[in-house]
Amino acid sequence: MKSVRRPLVAVSAVLVLVVVQAVADPTGLLALVGWSGAVPTLAAGGWSFAPYLVGFPVLLGMVWWVTVRAGERYWTLVTGVVLAVLVAQALSCLVMTWNLAVSAWAAGYVTAKAVPAALIVAAVARWFGGPTRRETHRCGPPWIPAALFAAAAPLLAGEWWTSAAYAPGVPVARPDRGPASVIVAVLLIGLATVVCLRWMRRRVPGVLGGWLAALVAGGLVGFVQAVVAFAVDGGLSGDLWPAMAAYVAVADGLSFGACVGWIVGVGAVVVERIPAAGRVRVARLSAATIVVVAVVVALGVPAIAPASAADSSATASGSAGAADAAPAGFLRASGTAITDGRGDQVLLRGVNVNQLVDFYQPKTGLAATRPLTEADFAGIAARGFDVVRLNLSWSALEPTRGTLSPSYLAAVKEAVGWARQHGIYVVLDMHQDGWWKGATPAGTDCRAGTDPMWGYDGAPAWATITDGAPRCQFTGRDISPAGDRAFQNFYFDTSGVQSALVATWGRLARVFRDEPTVAGYDLLNEPGFGETAPVTTSYLLGRFYDRAIGAIRAAGSRQIVVVEPSILWSGLGFDTGPAPGFTTDGNIVFSPHLYAESITMDRSLGLPPIVGLERQFTLAQRVAAEYDAPLWSGEYGYWGDTADVDARLARYAKAEDANRLGSAYWVWKQACGDPQNGIGPTGNGLQVQNCATGGDAAPRTDLLAILSRAYPRSAPGTLSVLSAKGPDLLLVGSTAQDSCGLEVWVPGATMPTVHSTGVTALATVAASGGWLITGCASGRYTLNTST
Repeated sequence: MKSVRRPLVAVSAVLVLVVVQAVADPTGLLALVGWSGAVPTLAAGGWSFAPYLVGFPVLLGMVWWVTVRAGERYWTLVTGVVLAVLVAQALSCLVMTWNLAVSAWAAGYVTAKAVPAALIVAAVARWFGGPTRRETHRCGPPWIPAALFAAAAPLLAGEWWTSAAYAPGVPVARPDRGPASVIVAVLLIGLATVVCLRWMRRRVPGVLGGWLAALVAGGLVGFVQAVVAFAVDGGLSGDLWPAMAAYVAVADGLSFGACVGWIVGVGAVVVERIPAAGRVRVARLSAATIVVVAVVVALGVPAIAPASAADSSATASGSAGAADAAPAGFLRASGTAITDGRGDQVLLRGVNVNQLVDFYQPKTGLAATRPLTEADFAGIAARGFDVVRLNLSWSALEPTRGTLSPSYLAAVKEAVGWARQHGIYVVLDMHQDGWWKGATPAGTDCRAGTDPMWGYDGAPAWATITDGAPRCQFTGRDISPAGDRAFQNFYFDTSGVQSALVATWGRLARVFRDEPTVAGYDLLNEPGFGETAPVTTSYLLGRFYDRAIGAIRAAGSRQIVVVEPSILWSGLGFDTGPAPGFTTDGNIVFSPHLYAESITMDRSLGLPPIVGLERQFTLAQRVAAEYDAPLWSGEYGYWGDTADVDARLARYAKAEDANRLGSAYWVWKQACGDPQNGIGPTGNGLQVQNCATGGDAAPRTDLLAILSRAYPRSAPGTLSVLSAKGPDLLLVGSTAQDSCGLEVWVPGATMPTVHSTGVTALATVAASGGWLITGCASGRYTLNTST
């Protein structure tokens, strides 16, 4: 009988590690089993207890088991503890969602916590666990269990291998990526499993040996995918993306091995029961099975639908044709382009306007916003912008639950009316920063590592449920235990707070359903990650979006709906976002905020860029293509007052033109008392405020010169080339249907010289701040302007 000393030491090490991490990590996000100060409650639901009543016991039980079975060798025990952490995470998420696909995929998100913990626990067990007795075990042929594991990959693809990390050319076992990808991936998984089984099963017997082999094989496949990605996805380009892509691929592989690898373990044990005389024949047969399975699956088996699509509330069902049903004059999403419904592509380029946001006021007597007037829209139009992302506050829109504020709604209507008068589209954005405007209450004792914080903006107090978590920030406003718990309660619809916002969107959409000036609805600005990403940031965020879209369509509104990934995209330069298929609605736009090299965490930490400024467009386009939706960045900029701000904006503009995209710069005006401004001598933004006088300072003409460059507001068909600097423009497009929808903005007082091919009825007319060039295009056309 084996001694219980080593498993007892290992479990004790896990207990100590969990306690130390819970004390040291004030957010609860970086710990194996974190505690942020929020108290689990029955009102919140079972999800608040899941980490403690499911995840923690499973972790301890699994660590005991793997130490008993695989604890004689350091590296097998490391692998076993990694398995224990991933399985505990998956089961905890399963209790939260009752969705196998989401829970299994979510296990990979704790890889960065699982590996260091495993190294520590295995080391402690080796040092204090007593003498080892290494044995070598006999094992059967590995081909059958390897074939089963490889065959399971495309059949159970679920949400694995869907993110910006998987560039075209990287083999993944998803039938929607094509037969070649599946065949290569299945062969790769099968061969890696054979190799790992031969190594692991001699050291660890039984089901666990095969399971651990599958775990290592999954990680090995992820490493190979990362090598391929490095070769096909730009390699070293001055950023850390290859390392991040490698981490994502390895984490996906490990979670796949952890959650599906028991198939290998069971298969290996069954094979050992086969009489020796029959093993050779079976081995030969199963060696060919991997190849046959790969081909058959690649050619004929669809991937299991992403969980968020499969079990969504279906409130948006029947709305797939919303784009086609949009009335004349309304913008819509058509494939990967925003169009006017006549086949003309529309580029929405403009600015954010935050002057209706209900901000926290950090300094008495210093206003948090500047008044919004018609002059703002006149000034925006004079710069050639054709869209305003109008930031709204739920707290001001619905201060009392169930009732929209008449005065605030009137202010929104007035702003939309001004935009209409000046030929500007409006995207109504439900804005939030840090969930709500509450600051750290006086007398709060913030834990070490966190600091008291200002409030910001967002939800009303009645929709803010923090369960006692402290309002203290860690590295910034977006990591606050109270804010994270408030988001968690929102995602799980505690006390119906999510349902309330869904209903609010329905009421707001009913007001503007007949207003073509409203281009679309941005459902929630930079959604927080709560406490359990990606359950929150993918599955539950997608469910909220689907419900809100359903409410908007039920209100009779056919405008575009803008959906964002979580705040992680703004902080890292990439994210997963809702799983493809989260809604059946076809009239959506994908809108990550392209802040690479700006407010991302790498810059604040002095690291090389996680994602380079130019690469971010490629990654965002890749994810938009998974949604079959246009890409539009609702925010970018905010490079502060550093010496290279102009150079970075010029790079952004060049990349934006090369990708033929629109976006909205942050921000038109920022008041001196805006908490995001930080209380300085001037208010940030393109239109600067003098904090000493409260009046206007000189505007940022350097930035405006870049932002106000020439561009096509609308262009027939599809654009293939777009390049501009100031008033100089080159565009190339093609259209299968003749159209007179060409409209180009050119800045400046001097009338531009225009050269074109394939364009007729050219006309150049003066507009506020510049010129508008219109014409009719047929087939392939070009247009070039200069002054």
